[in-house]
Amino acid sequence: MSWKTTLYDYVHHRNRMDIENSVEPMLPFVSDEAYLSAERSRLARRFDSDRERGLLPVKNETRLSIRQTVPYKEGVAAECVLKRIAVGQLGHDAYEEQRVEQERIYLAPSPGGEGWTIRRIEPLHGEQRLRLKAAPPGALLEADDEFESVGLMRAPSVPLLGPGVAPVAGAVSRRSYNRLEAVRYADKWWDGNNPAYIAFEVDCTSYISQCLFAGGAPMNYTDKRDAGWWYKGRLGGQELWSFSWAVAESLQFHLRTSRSGLRGQEVASAGDLEPGDVIAYDWDGDGRFQHSTIVTAKDSNGMPLVNAHTVSSRRRYWDYKDSHAWTTRTQYRFIHISDAL
Repeated sequence: MSWKTTLYDYVHHRNRMDIENSVEPMLPFVSDEAYLSAERSRLARRFDSDRERGLLPVKNETRLSIRQTVPYKEGVAAECVLKRIAVGQLGHDAYEEQRVEQERIYLAPSPGGEGWTIRRIEPLHGEQRLRLKAAPPGALLEADDEFESVGLMRAPSVPLLGPGVAPVAGAVSRRSYNRLEAVRYADKWWDGNNPAYIAFEVDCTSYISQCLFAGGAPMNYTDKRDAGWWYKGRLGGQELWSFSWAVAESLQFHLRTSRSGLRGQEVASAGDLEPGDVIAYDWDGDGRFQHSTIVTAKDSNGMPLVNAHTVSSRRRYWDYKDSHAWTTRTQYRFIHISDAL
């Protein structure tokens, strides 16, 4: 059996694992105990969440793409893209959720010399890798482990507006928030990057800002990083965008405190949200928010389904209890976007 066959077996058995809510299908060829332990916890949370919702999982499908492979001392490391579809039944309604996950999978020949074993599975750009690091004075920045801060990213990760994307600076007129257009944009770009922008390495909040902008939210150009909500791109070696455009902590603060243009109101529960609204996630419950999503639909129970980047997701259940980033301390902020802009 080749290492590539083992990868396809992994995908097949991972689908079984999610349907059966058990890591048992993975045990014959996955020896990564940390991964298996984390999956046990995730599956238990998801089982409880599904039972509470009344969701019956029906099937999982995964399409595997091998992006690149590199040798390491024990075998082969493969960087993989997993395009996943989970299908279920919620009451009398069919339910479908999509997700794109990226993993680095380390394989080595089995001890007996027959076949291959998966020694380690590393999520790439997973929600659990999001954390807050030191930031310039007056702002908190969201960053991937490989970067010091959003503000100090290398040039290829700096966002850029293409022709026709940005309105004339300072041009603000009274308008209404178009929730349908925001959702359309979210669905169009949930699993890719709009070529009019260069994506951040961790772009969950930039993606949400793009959705809000597509819904007609006017930019508030202050030319100050820690004020307003704006994005001009990169000019003369300078990065011209506000923290609120690309940083989860800053966006949720701006939405709640803005008194004109793009603004929102915190509501008590997820069920109070509408498509086009925003949820912020504080994984550790320490008061700093590290992730953002946009509501794109509601399930038959009236609860939000969200789109997101970082782990590209479409119609994902809002509570994220199926994420390895979720902890018992996780807090949410539910923000209803004002219809009058």
